[in-house]
Amino acid sequence: MSVVIIGGHDRMVCQYKKICKQFNCKAKVFTQMSASLGKQIGSPDVIVLFTNTVSHKMVRCAVEEAERCNADVIRCHTSSKNALEEILGNVCA
Repeated sequence: MSVVIIGGHDRMVCQYKKICKQFNCKAKVFTQMSASLGKQIGSPDVIVLFTNTVSHKMVRCAVEEAERCNADVIRCHTSSKNALEEILGNVCA
């Protein structure tokens, strides 16, 4: 399963990837808006949006890409380690 995480904290990127690896998921993490974000997302199974730490422009871009590739979008207000573990626990179960 492939997961794209939009938002979160820069210092947590390694932790997010480690958590995804524990759930046997491939992960891409974008904490900052890049010029070609839409092209870099690809076609994941799940897109996780940490809404507290993400711009509206990034959210729109992620939702458009999710519609294009039929990915599930999961919105979470907190960008903590526990929140991601809970999300992946529900998705991967």
